[in-house]
Amino acid sequence: MAEPSRARPKPTPETQHFWDGTKAGELRLQRCDACAHVYFPPRPFCPKCASRNVTVFRASGHATLYSYVINHRPAAPGFTAPYAIAVVELAEGPRMMCNILDCPQTPEALELDMKLEVAFERLDDAVTLPQFRPAKG
Repeated sequence: MAEPSRARPKPTPETQHFWDGTKAGELRLQRCDACAHVYFPPRPFCPKCASRNVTVFRASGHATLYSYVINHRPAAPGFTAPYAIAVVELAEGPRMMCNILDCPQTPEALELDMKLEVAFERLDDAVTLPQFRPAKG
């Protein structure tokens, strides 16, 4: 019997630009044209001022580790314990949840405020996830 696979996000018309970006190797965010607020997750209006005048742009892909928890319990389908569930703060300001790749999943290796860079994990033809790994250099 095949092992259950990881849950997949379901793109919507409001989030499709984000998923098209990850598939193309780009982390795309939105900026409000009225108040300049940069936000995530994607939505058709600014969460700060409610303006619908928003622009999609390519983010730098740089972040810092804001918080994390290491899961040691029996893993969810598609994961092997232990694994970190992290919150990263993007250079542009918003925070997002992800996993940390290419790094031991230990408190000694996962230092708060460590510099990270985006890495894309292709799950299938439809979905590529933005994850993060320690920045090189």
